[in-house]
Amino acid sequence: MHKEFEEDTATMDEAKEAAERLSFYPMMFQAAMAMNRLGVLKHVADARKEGVSSEAISKACGISQYGVETLLEAGLSLGLVKLVKPYTYRLAKMGAFWLKDKQTIANADFIHDVCYKGTFHLDEAIKTEGPSGLKELGDWPNIYHGLSQLPAQAKESWFKFDHLYSDQAFPYALDVVFDRKPKTMLDIGGNTGKWSLKCVKHDPDVHITIVDLPGQCAMARERIEEAGMTARISTHEQNVLEPNYTLPKGVDAVWMSQFLDCFSPEQIVHILSHGKEALSPDGRLYIQETFWDQQDNATATYCLHGTSLYFTALANGNSKMYDSNRMKQYVEEAGLVVEEVVNKVGYFHSIMVCKLPG
Repeated sequence: MHKEFEEDTATMDEAKEAAERLSFYPMMFQAAMAMNRLGVLKHVADARKEGVSSEAISKACGISQYGVETLLEAGLSLGLVKLVKPYTYRLAKMGAFWLKDKQTIANADFIHDVCYKGTFHLDEAIKTEGPSGLKELGDWPNIYHGLSQLPAQAKESWFKFDHLYSDQAFPYALDVVFDRKPKTMLDIGGNTGKWSLKCVKHDPDVHITIVDLPGQCAMARERIEEAGMTARISTHEQNVLEPNYTLPKGVDAVWMSQFLDCFSPEQIVHILSHGKEALSPDGRLYIQETFWDQQDNATATYCLHGTSLYFTALANGNSKMYDSNRMKQYVEEAGLVVEEVVNKVGYFHSIMVCKLPG
């Protein structure tokens, strides 16, 4: 846990200044996005240390000098650009990350294209424990039923955000899971099949069943067929929130990656209970999550706390990024035992390894 969550060290002036800046965060975020998407920041970057005038940027981007200067003045306060001389700008270090850093771009596009309008309904979502903001994207009971039907830009940004974090963790996760050499695996919430495809390439003997909603299974089957892996990866269409259902039994491994954070505590226990029933006596259930209390720095934790608001306003209204102690509690309520927790799986993930009691 970070000290700043326990100690209030800011002076009164610092606290007031931070509160005032918070008031304008939404406006300044939109300015930063516009600087990227209109090409303003790229032209500043191309000019290097010499800088470039607002007039030259206006001509190059085809927008008014007034508009360029309005955005760049916001960029000054944000720390994205610096002044060389009046009306001439160069790129700041933060601006370079905002313009080119893969992780920052994925975060920003996700917030802008998927979350921004929906979070206007956050207060309603908190009160009702329902995804009140989802109506900004479509008419579904939760976002998972609508993933395959999202507007094109939102869909692209959603999957880019989701895959960026899972992809960087997968190489490390393979070593954790295949240390026990499983031959059969359920990939619950397998989405487009990325993890399953990595598994069958990693181990020539493993066979995997992806468990997900029909729309996700359809997308996964396309990828599986393209990869020529239909003999080793199958799909099982199932809404895991249904009260009674049966999964394939006796598997060596049950895998859930960035999945349980999509559900409420009661739903997590329900899903884990069914996962437990699918295990062989010596099988293991693996939960890969970005537990906010296991992060090395406060910025990572800040981003995870922000992501929880997406789950509240848009995803389903009653889930979030959990801390590891809460997840351990839910595992035990489902009748499983936490064998170990492997931290620093990639940059942000942990893997909670669970087994049957006894």
